Amino acid sequence: MNYRQTGKMTVLYSRLSRDDELQGPSNSIVNQQELLQEYAERHGLRPYVHISDDGYSGTGWDRPGWRSIMDEIDRDNVYCIVFKDLTRFGRDYLRVGLYMEMFREKGVRLVAINDGIDTDRGEDDFTPFRAIMAEWYARDTSRKIKSVLHKKGRDGKPMCNTPIYGFRKAPNEKDVWVIDEEAADIVRRIFLMTVDGIGPYVIAQKLSEDRVERPSYHLYSAGIQATAGKCNLELPYSWRGNVVSKLLQQREYMGDLVNFKCNKPSFKSKKVVANAPEDQIVFPDALPAIVDRDTWELAQKLRKTRRTPSKGLPPNPLTGLLFCFDCGGKMSNRRRTLVEDKYGNPVPQFDSYECSTYRNSKRRQIDRCSVHHTNSADVRAVLLETIRCVCAYAKDNEAEFVDRIRKDSIVRHEVEAAAHLEQIDKNKARLDELDMYFRRAYEDNIKGKLSDERFFLLSEMYDDEQSELAGRNNRLQAEIDVFNDDNTKIDKFLELTRRYIRFDKLTTPMLNEFVDRVLVHSADKSSGERVQELDVYLRFIGKFGIPAPELSQKETEANERRLAKKRREQEYNRRRYAESKKIH
Repeated sequence: MNYRQTGKMTVLYSRLSRDDELQGPSNSIVNQQELLQEYAERHGLRPYVHISDDGYSGTGWDRPGWRSIMDEIDRDNVYCIVFKDLTRFGRDYLRVGLYMEMFREKGVRLVAINDGIDTDRGEDDFTPFRAIMAEWYARDTSRKIKSVLHKKGRDGKPMCNTPIYGFRKAPNEKDVWVIDEEAADIVRRIFLMTVDGIGPYVIAQKLSEDRVERPSYHLYSAGIQATAGKCNLELPYSWRGNVVSKLLQQREYMGDLVNFKCNKPSFKSKKVVANAPEDQIVFPDALPAIVDRDTWELAQKLRKTRRTPSKGLPPNPLTGLLFCFDCGGKMSNRRRTLVEDKYGNPVPQFDSYECSTYRNSKRRQIDRCSVHHTNSADVRAVLLETIRCVCAYAKDNEAEFVDRIRKDSIVRHEVEAAAHLEQIDKNKARLDELDMYFRRAYEDNIKGKLSDERFFLLSEMYDDEQSELAGRNNRLQAEIDVFNDDNTKIDKFLELTRRYIRFDKLTTPMLNEFVDRVLVHSADKSSGERVQELDVYLRFIGKFGIPAPELSQKETEANERRLAKKRREQEYNRRRYAESKKIH
């Protein structure tokens, strides 16, 4: 047949995967193309075109080159497809068989040079077996690679080929990750913005505006990732909120290596399925940390609470920190219309919190809890004063501050902790000694030197003493653990107080770093004025009360006069209101 008269072309298809590269240069794209072109020239298969897929496995069919071939076949532009061998076609014998049947119906000739397959010469009964063996080879290779990866994962080495954003491979050790400072600065910035109360989508918008390279583009441009993958190289600064959210969830940034995060159900499938947390393996402090553990955990806590803008204002940073004292429910924020302050800035005319349980029950006409209404400005003032006073007290009275934190601990000083450790060592030595006595008694019993009755009596005594010593050691160690935990918390809080020099304004980072939660009590009006108690729990130290200075007699009398005057005014206003109702 004169192929030029058909108006169709011959496709010389070559494919190379990473597994094929390990077998040597014979499978390289260049060598395949030379072999295919020589065959086409020798057999007059003109015109021909080279189409290749470099870096794609034969078990998958979502290959760019293969898709272009199928498009040309649908347009009826292909006469013949030439492969080096059938494995270049694919390693899925069912799909290979379906494609071959489709090619036969469309009149497309198929040639596999090294396997001696040419559909123009008729059917080859051995072709299906070649396809099955190609799939078996792929299955076996997948099994071997998976076993190697699982060994790496259990040994505490990173399993992924490309480090996550913020890291790169060490120059001479591919299983060791080091910090990529350029990207690590962006990661730190993202966590600090989160602590500032900024959401992931706003963070993404700011990074895009500042023309910061997106993670996939940076990994490729910096040579950390070999291929661009799905990265659009034409949009290097296009950050997305879901990308920022994913970065914030990576435990690797605080130094923990997490292996076995996901799996593939089959070696043929490209679908990735996330593993349950209990199926993952975590190696603490296996990587250099980009952010400290406290910052990472604080970011996770802040992300659990949804904060949305309201009335044209940014989210209220108090949201997620206020809880109802009576029912434990979250306090929900309520704002009204905007007004301008003296500087011309928009501020809410009304900004307060109330119990979400009460609010939701009222909608369903059910009475649950009570309103627990409190003003945002009042809460912020209380929190600022609490933080300022506690920090000043901790700095000026550090020894007394430490002693008060440990007031509920049995072990309160390093000397007591050292004595506990010494006693634990003595108890362990006695346990070893009892084991030796038990073995000797057992040997004497076997040799007939010790009667069975005497042996059982001694063994029971040894068991009782060992159980008592083991229980005592557990109690001592628990007390030491509490002491060490208190020490860690105290050090962290003191470090936090040193980080801030001025406490004249409550900023969002200060609020999130100092305050763990606030319990809002119901208001009490029995004294003639509205009094509302707030339980402020600070991070690391919990609820900490500072001894209030005693009021002088003059101050006490002044407070009593003020309350009496307020009660008289309230009573006067009530009478006037009642009289106005009678008139109307």
